[in-house]
Amino acid sequence: MKASTPRQRSEVLQRLAAEPLDLLVVGGGIVGSGIARDAAMRGLRTGLVDRYDFAFGTSSRSSRLLHGGLRYLEQGRVGLVREASLEKKVVRHIAPHLAQPLGFVFPAYQRAGRPLWQLRIGVKLYDLLCSGRNFQPSRGFNTRETLGMLPQLSPEGLLGAVRYSDALTNDARLVIDTIRSAALHGADVANRVEFITAERHGDTWVCQLRDHLTATPFMVRTRTIINATGPWAPQIPHSTVKLRLSKGIHLVVERSRLPVGEDAVVITEGKRILFVIPWGERVIVGTTDTDYTARPEDVAVNPEDIAYVLRTVNEAFPSLRLGRADILSSWAGLRALIANPDGTPSDISRAHEIRLNEPGWWDVSGGKLTTYRLMAEQTVDRILRYLGRPKGVCRTAAEPLLPTEADACYSNIVPPDFSRDAVVHYVQHEWALSLTDVFVRRTSWHYYHRDAAAKAEQVATWMAELCGWSDQRRREELAAYHRATEIVASAA
Repeated sequence: MKASTPRQRSEVLQRLAAEPLDLLVVGGGIVGSGIARDAAMRGLRTGLVDRYDFAFGTSSRSSRLLHGGLRYLEQGRVGLVREASLEKKVVRHIAPHLAQPLGFVFPAYQRAGRPLWQLRIGVKLYDLLCSGRNFQPSRGFNTRETLGMLPQLSPEGLLGAVRYSDALTNDARLVIDTIRSAALHGADVANRVEFITAERHGDTWVCQLRDHLTATPFMVRTRTIINATGPWAPQIPHSTVKLRLSKGIHLVVERSRLPVGEDAVVITEGKRILFVIPWGERVIVGTTDTDYTARPEDVAVNPEDIAYVLRTVNEAFPSLRLGRADILSSWAGLRALIANPDGTPSDISRAHEIRLNEPGWWDVSGGKLTTYRLMAEQTVDRILRYLGRPKGVCRTAAEPLLPTEADACYSNIVPPDFSRDAVVHYVQHEWALSLTDVFVRRTSWHYYHRDAAAKAEQVATWMAELCGWSDQRRREELAAYHRATEIVASAA
């Protein structure tokens, strides 16, 4: 495994500047990391850079689910559902440590939401779209059985429920392990490196980049470029991406306050769906779906979001009376949905688009966490065709993400044990450069632990020792962490 010490980082940047690339991937989220892995495995000289940290944006702020998208069947998106249903099993195969099969109980009520007969048909079709081999077969429950599983569930008008299977993951960890795999196969990757612009000279793009750690500009030459920057895609020079940004938030509460058993629960408010997802000793509740027009960097949870989620959960589980004091943590993220050319929002949902804008330049947009590997395969196929090279065999659906179980020792869905050894690993082997890198994206410790502030102080001390930070730098890192993870005051 390539280390991420300052010396190693300097060597990576020197190679990027000195040796022409076949492919430069701009954006270190799940799509960019998947493309870098596939390209490197098929022999392309590959580089990947991200202006912020890997998984900084949407790829660390999702519902943490690998799913086919049961609700997309209502839209007639059968092909999209089948793609995602098969891909969730691929992730289970290549990264079993990051794909935990999970049942989802979907209650049905009189005169509200989806009728029970429709849900029963839908989950059976869902099983078939997994080639008839979902993680577990779906089944139905009558009213008594449903309340036996979920005694706090509102019984008024309850007709029964169905249960289907998807999987729980750790979105940021899936990105990091995919980038680790890309690096193992020869890709040069660097976070905190900004793509400024590029000009085409003959059959080569000459790119201007800037290392934000040292404020040093440098040049990279590459035959092809992929813009895989998610919500930031329209801002990249040469991009033609048009997006509709949709904000979703999630709340984390103690499992003792929202006891849902071993299965997740699907609750509805009109046609909208929220998930109540067991996560170790915690429960994740989300998500919302509201239009967003401000800067992607500024997305945040607001009081209206919190009120909506709590109201919907309390309608489903009225005896629990959850309040803002029960919120342990929260996050807000953006869905980068493809917009129609006339500017109206597309109903394509999670469909993706791979567009060749100029010779050697592709915009890859849309899509979803679950189908990232397929998006990468399709993109690399097109790059190889453009370069006039044999397509070769794509091995990303068969080859494990990490070579041994030992490599996945700090790669978990529920946060690993809090320890200095873990922090050493993230700093030395996973490109963690700041306190927030470790405490939010490498571990989810911020979201999981009630004493997160005290633990952040300890991690800052460990990182100061490991990285040679001054006491002032340590204080600055703590301040930056608190700014980055702040819940609005009215949520406390």
